[in-house]
Amino acid sequence: MHGASHSWTPYCGVAPNPSNWLASWNGDPILLVVIAAGLGFGLKYAPQATRSHLAATAVTLILFITPLCALGSALFTIRAIHHVALTLALAPLLASSLDLGKRIGPSSLGLLTGVQAIVFWFWHAPAVYSVALSSSAVFWIMQLSLTGTASLWWASMRKAQAPAAVAATLATMVQMGALGALLTFSGRPVYAPHFATTQAWGWTPMEDQQVAGLIMWAPASAVYLLIALAILYRSMQPAYAR
Repeated sequence: MHGASHSWTPYCGVAPNPSNWLASWNGDPILLVVIAAGLGFGLKYAPQATRSHLAATAVTLILFITPLCALGSALFTIRAIHHVALTLALAPLLASSLDLGKRIGPSSLGLLTGVQAIVFWFWHAPAVYSVALSSSAVFWIMQLSLTGTASLWWASMRKAQAPAAVAATLATMVQMGALGALLTFSGRPVYAPHFATTQAWGWTPMEDQQVAGLIMWAPASAVYLLIALAILYRSMQPAYAR
């Protein structure tokens, strides 16, 4: 079987099966300390953003502490949802929590749109993805770069004029959808870490990859489209209605 000779040891742990995945919590003490310290620092030095701090902390706990983390070792579909959540949920919350709008201007939006796309595609290259699921250090570089570039993009997008913000959002939608379509119609599974882990869940590696691609192609891209439409709608409202 593909990849059977390789023992994958992802940061989140070995791939669970349907009978034990609910017990696969991540108790990494270093990560828990970092999360707690980040929340404490935010609450002390930026109390005006308390809601963003708490929401970002909650999303981080869900993605990296709950069994969802380990489930991403078994199914590429869950890993895709994880990455989409980093860019569409955690990143905008961190942009608010860290007040990145003060540190980055709208003039950077075009560059950041390209950088975010390059980083997202880079980590989904099969060989690179395999390395990330074999090394905890590389895994965290992946998580931080995906989240960091997306956070900066959100901060810049929020400060940009409506036409630029809409263009950047639609461009991000297109690249996300293109990657999803590529994975859906590739014709063969390409992510070796999941070649031997999907069968326990009743899926073939190809089915797992296709569902992941569809998630990026349809719902994830649709979120960016809705954001673009919301920006357009707000830009057309009279000043007094904003």
